[in-house]
Amino acid sequence: MMALKFMIRFLFVGAVIISLTSCTQWLFRADMADYADNRPALKLEEFFDGRSYAYGIFEDRFGNLKRQFRVQIDGQTDGGRLTLDEQFIYDDGETARRVWRIDNLGSDELGLLRYQGRAEDIDGVATGQIAGNVLSWSYDIVLSMSGQQLQVSFDDFIYQLDQDIAINRAFVSKWGVEIGSVTLVFLRGQTAAQMPEMNLAKW
Repeated sequence: MMALKFMIRFLFVGAVIISLTSCTQWLFRADMADYADNRPALKLEEFFDGRSYAYGIFEDRFGNLKRQFRVQIDGQTDGGRLTLDEQFIYDDGETARRVWRIDNLGSDELGLLRYQGRAEDIDGVATGQIAGNVLSWSYDIVLSMSGQQLQVSFDDFIYQLDQDIAINRAFVSKWGVEIGSVTLVFLRGQTAAQMPEMNLAKW
């Protein structure tokens, strides 16, 4: 009986520590307005106009590499809507496709540029805002993992470093607890044009 009580307490304390660890990351993340003066200023429709490439990894919450992938992205703007056709290939040979339709909602009272987006595997609507060179982008998505469908939350941050390069850090969580992270490098423009054609049929 004592052993059972100890185990219950141990599991409870462990759950609390995990929750606090996850929450701490949000507590110390800077407010978007803090990035307002960062340059180059990110203009989403311009950065993703035409073809761009991305190279990424997925790590679990302990920093263990779980997956690598490449993405070819074709972007087109029509009025205030940006359409992104993303084609993925993973290191295990799996392929996938996602088509984003992202709408520019204009600036809010703080001067932050607001966006919302939809895609077939997105649950509801993705929401985002830009300040300076940073895009914050949040959404719930259904992922295929080990043959199972898992709905998780993504908290994305895209940082434009120069005219042709941006870095994306995404924190993946389930029920408010971080389960992993994604890191991507986006290449566009002349930098992307100098890359060899991306092989989307074979890793």
